[in-house]
Amino acid sequence: MFEKLLIPVRKHRLKKGFFNLTETSILKFFDDISISNSEGYRIEIQPKGIEIYSSSEAGSFYAIQTLKDLAHIYNDKLPCCTIEDWPDFTRRGVYLDCSRGKVPKLKTLKELAARLAEWKINEIQLYIENVFTFKKHPLIGKGYSPFTPEEILAFQEHCKKYHIKLVGSLASFGHMERILEIPKYQHLAELPGYLGYAGGITLCPTAPGSIKLIKDLYKEFVPLFEAVDFNVCCDETCEIGEGKSKRLAEQIGKGKLYLQFVLKIYELCQKYGKRMNMWADIVLKHPELLSEMPKDIVLLNWEYEARGKNIYRTKELAKAGMPFMVCPGTSGWQTHGSRLPNSVENVSNFASQGRKYGAQGLLNTDWGDKGHRNFLSVSLHSFAHAAAHSWNGKSVNNQTFTENFCRQFFGQKTGRLANMITRLGKNYLTCGTTIFNSSLLFHTLTEEVSKVKEFNLNKTGLKKIAQNFSGNKSVILPKDSSAFEKTAIQEFELAAKMDYLAAQRAIAINDGNNLKIKNVNKQISKITDEFKRLWLLRNKPSRLKDNLNLFKRVGQCE
Repeated sequence: MFEKLLIPVRKHRLKKGFFNLTETSILKFFDDISISNSEGYRIEIQPKGIEIYSSSEAGSFYAIQTLKDLAHIYNDKLPCCTIEDWPDFTRRGVYLDCSRGKVPKLKTLKELAARLAEWKINEIQLYIENVFTFKKHPLIGKGYSPFTPEEILAFQEHCKKYHIKLVGSLASFGHMERILEIPKYQHLAELPGYLGYAGGITLCPTAPGSIKLIKDLYKEFVPLFEAVDFNVCCDETCEIGEGKSKRLAEQIGKGKLYLQFVLKIYELCQKYGKRMNMWADIVLKHPELLSEMPKDIVLLNWEYEARGKNIYRTKELAKAGMPFMVCPGTSGWQTHGSRLPNSVENVSNFASQGRKYGAQGLLNTDWGDKGHRNFLSVSLHSFAHAAAHSWNGKSVNNQTFTENFCRQFFGQKTGRLANMITRLGKNYLTCGTTIFNSSLLFHTLTEEVSKVKEFNLNKTGLKKIAQNFSGNKSVILPKDSSAFEKTAIQEFELAAKMDYLAAQRAIAINDGNNLKIKNVNKQISKITDEFKRLWLLRNKPSRLKDNLNLFKRVGQCE
């Protein structure tokens, strides 16, 4: 039965007898300095009671999480045994995109943190581009329902109760499009108009005002965070050296130009006593920079395809003597129901490379590209799966994980929900054509008819999706389920309906059936009320209207 633990333990030895766990059972806790890992623990379950040994409060906390899952599996009749357990990685994190249109309510963040802690996650980062209320720069974040300093501080205090560090993260070089589109800041753009954005997406590294802006933002933002680590991002500086800094780039090279600005940001981190973390993609494009970078910068190596090349470049960071984390993704963005097989393999492969080459941790990223239409619920499975691989990856059974997840998180005793999540997570494959970092069903739901025709989706696969998700029965949760879990099920059900409608729309478009296209388009427009309701249950308004306008536009198409 130990194989049903969602987060597998390192060692266990069964003994004779059982202990009946009740609400009045007393657990005995002992400090044990012989347990060298500060998050490790030992549990002794005996016929007369349970003893927990650890060298820290965190270790005891994680022991309790294991006991809770065992109690669920064994219906409170626990087998006598000894459990010894400790994590693979020191940092086990979740990275939550809050900048692509969806800003979670404080209540949602608190509820999520409590559940992540059950899976032994000990770090959360909130991705912020513009969704913070900067007093000196009040135009930034306007119309996006930004976080306030008070919300950040309140969430940080909440996280501490669960042995989670809230690590700050702020776009500081690339992905500045939502700031650079504001006329006041467009003079700081490297290449205005890049990718259709008024100010492009990257700060000009040679403009004196660029580092001054970052200094202003850091002054208000960085001191809020108690964690020593701070993520400055600096990823995907796509147009660097192609605009205002082109002349200097031609003289010294784009890599050197990038490093010069990064080192200015490094000085700011030093000023605030922070250990700088940054995404590793640009450094890996210019590996000659590794020898010139300060050796205390933590490089965050990200890659989101199952066998993406940067997964296997992890060894380069280790060889350079740089501290690093491996950063897979949930594969939930630009889908309705995730790309589940891709996420499972992406996480597994990255965790393996991280263990092999000595990563400090694993940071599982959850993005919201294209307006953040994807629901939180479809990422929960990946949060748990990556947590398991962060703790004891060699013991994770990917084949049975989904069923264990549905049992542990949703209290399911049958495989119906697991089957639904599995089918939903494979729809990007079933539809017949795959694309990078996305599901074509996501785009089929709202794209113009002419564009959908170009997708070349497989009619047999589309019919299978339509059949699988036609008239799905509601999933029944245990009576004591919380609103968080109930909302998750409703999100799954709407995600399934959205894929169903996308499949139906694609079939109608490929058949040239204008009447059916019109009817499906009307059905798509009718999901707006449920989409809006679910969005506002967990999130601030932010860019909700952008998604609703998409649905409305489709509904008006003839």
